[in-house]
Amino acid sequence: MRGGELLDRILQHRCFSEREASQVLCTVARTVDYLHSQGVVHRDLKPSNILYMDESGNPESIRICDFGFAKQLRAENGLLMTPCYTANFVAPEVLKRQGYDAACDIWSLGILLYTMLAGFTPFANGPDDTPEEILARIGSGEYALSGGNWDSISDAAKDVVSKMLHVDPHQRLTAVQVLKHPWIVNRESLSQDQLSRQDVRLVKGAMAATYFALNRTPRAPRLEPVLSSSLAQRRGMKRLTSTRL
Repeated sequence: MRGGELLDRILQHRCFSEREASQVLCTVARTVDYLHSQGVVHRDLKPSNILYMDESGNPESIRICDFGFAKQLRAENGLLMTPCYTANFVAPEVLKRQGYDAACDIWSLGILLYTMLAGFTPFANGPDDTPEEILARIGSGEYALSGGNWDSISDAAKDVVSKMLHVDPHQRLTAVQVLKHPWIVNRESLSQDQLSRQDVRLVKGAMAATYFALNRTPRAPRLEPVLSSSLAQRRGMKRLTSTRL
């Protein structure tokens, strides 16, 4: 698509005003709401997967791409188990591997909104952050809404960010609730003042530090006794059925 990635716009082209950030979030949240209404979770919402159709920069032209991680929710319990994600946008419940649902997409959108407004990612401040610090912040939902750009950002914007980044997925906003939030509903009346320019090196360094924190130690496959494996159980059942016949 000729307009390029949202990531390029965040890092290179110019800064976002609250109005434009709200317009971008509104367009993306509408699409996510439709996906969720069909029982589909995208699981990889990030700026590089959000494209502009043309070079106008019109938020209405935004499209979501790359559905390689998208998945239908499990019919039996409405949960997904396989942890598919991009490091900087992963929700804490996905990391815990205890089952997750469509709320993980809202977390990713919260990260996206935070980055558009603040100019940096919420859980890593730069390349010097240790993996332990970053993982602890993600797990506890610890991030700042003061200092830097946040001192000139409205309380309504901070409210929607905090509700999208609630560490408890059951307390997190749904896509429908995001669209009904006053900051979205009243987006045309928001400030058009450009926020401070993003530091490209800081943002990229923070993203790299987060990626390293989540991928520094490969997870070894869990071993189990051969006789208890699903394949062995299926073979045993087959032998039992053959014997009965």
